[in-house]
Amino acid sequence: MPNAFLAISENYQFLRIKPKEGGLGTSTVLARDMDLHGYLNRTTFQTLKLSSTPTCSSSRFLSPSLHKTHKFPFPRLTTKALSTSSAAVQTSPTTTTISDDQGGKHQWKATIDFKWIKDNKETVAVNIKNRNSDANLEFILHLYDKLFILQKEVERVRGERNAVANKMKGKLEPSERQTLIEQGKNLKEGLTALEEDLAKLNDELQREAQCIPNMTHPDVPIGGEDSSTIRKTVGSSPKFSFPVKDHLQLGKELDLFDFDAAAEVSGSKFYYLKNEAVLLEMALLNWTLSEVMKRGFTPLTTPEIVRSSVVEKCGFQPRAKNTQVYSIDDSDQCLIGTAEIPVGGLHMDSILAESMLPLKYVAFSHCFRTEAGAAGTATRGLYRVHQFSKIEMFIFCRPEESDYYHEELIKIEEDMFSSLGLHFKTLDMASEDLGAPAYRKFDVEAWMPGLERFGEISSASNCTDYQSRRLGIRYRPSEVLVPGPKKSKGNLAPPQFVHTLNATACAVPRMIICLLENYQQEDGSVLIPEPLRPFMGGLDIITRKS
Repeated sequence: MPNAFLAISENYQFLRIKPKEGGLGTSTVLARDMDLHGYLNRTTFQTLKLSSTPTCSSSRFLSPSLHKTHKFPFPRLTTKALSTSSAAVQTSPTTTTISDDQGGKHQWKATIDFKWIKDNKETVAVNIKNRNSDANLEFILHLYDKLFILQKEVERVRGERNAVANKMKGKLEPSERQTLIEQGKNLKEGLTALEEDLAKLNDELQREAQCIPNMTHPDVPIGGEDSSTIRKTVGSSPKFSFPVKDHLQLGKELDLFDFDAAAEVSGSKFYYLKNEAVLLEMALLNWTLSEVMKRGFTPLTTPEIVRSSVVEKCGFQPRAKNTQVYSIDDSDQCLIGTAEIPVGGLHMDSILAESMLPLKYVAFSHCFRTEAGAAGTATRGLYRVHQFSKIEMFIFCRPEESDYYHEELIKIEEDMFSSLGLHFKTLDMASEDLGAPAYRKFDVEAWMPGLERFGEISSASNCTDYQSRRLGIRYRPSEVLVPGPKKSKGNLAPPQFVHTLNATACAVPRMIICLLENYQQEDGSVLIPEPLRPFMGGLDIITRKS
């Protein structure tokens, strides 16, 4: 998520930033009333305020398949941490009072149907293998069985304690009463120890189960990145009658970047944009916002520091060995690597009215990534950097609609890249290339002449309810289950988890690479694509400085 420092307050106190463990996070959702230039009618989001949600040791959880041929593995959210009458162990995303074994921090919990996992063990195991996940399914099921047995023992001892308490309500001989008092004391002490063991075991089960990735769309190619299939190819690579320059050479000759000064100030993989490159960044951002807003998306700017627990709930790993996330020392906060994280948390722990769906946002933010392990000529220049500007699209919708909106997101991306005259291909990414939250992901790779290869410029993911089950985002279906004169809690359909989708509308550095390299001219100048010119103050070409 890499500024070398953050200036906090007017006294210029600095916080050291490095990948580290996160901590406890709290979250509160308030009713919202929005009116944004006609893009949304004036409406109030119906929300349910829950308590704080603590962090956990892993970022991944199991979520159901969206496809109509797959049964959803999770029931609707329950408000009980442990059911005392059902074999299915379910947890809600509310705060637990139990500390984990890693520093005594609370562990937040996701709604996971372990009974479904056990009943569909083979399906889950194949999915874990296809996605090259390190989740230990056998150990998870062992912990689940152990937890179920222990829970039954807790219930048995609790029943004995209650029976002793009831006996003491009657008339008893002093000796008999004393015997019952001793029995009650022993049962209470034993129950306390059992409940502590149960809570620790439940935390361990949660940590392990959260390593299980989302289920996978049945049409996703199985294998590594090379197994990804081409969905669509648009345009053709430009033909040049002169030696092609890469964006680094063009930027140096046109005085558009300064990597050397940025390296002195901040470190490697930072940069200054200069002159027309600054205008080009602003043009890309404003043009992208205007294009996406025309399609009914509400614009946002987001916080760029978020709680570690929110990062984890969205499916990222702030504490992994090769994490891409920058964490802030001595705090529970991280720098965002994408606006997907704060937008995903916007309705955290909420119940939305069905009439509000879909909620469609387009968010601008700066993004920060460690880019651990990134090196070589393929990542030089602006291609892979620690800090950059990006516009992200994000949708909350009903489960049955997420396939449709996934197609809408990729079409928006393709339409915008086509209007800029780029040569690109859209890929249906293979199973091993999917992040833990993604049910299916489409990537767009554009031709970069100076680099002599296609480079990824965007992706669009359908995360089904993987994130919403962790973030606690549900909606209340509008239909009434039992006809009656009045709507009440008894006859309303229970709340269901929304599906979430995200897509890159514009990642500025890589778009600058594409534009400079594809629109370079023989005299060293660079043309500005027609759609961007109104946002460049009418400038139509970048030329050498005299």
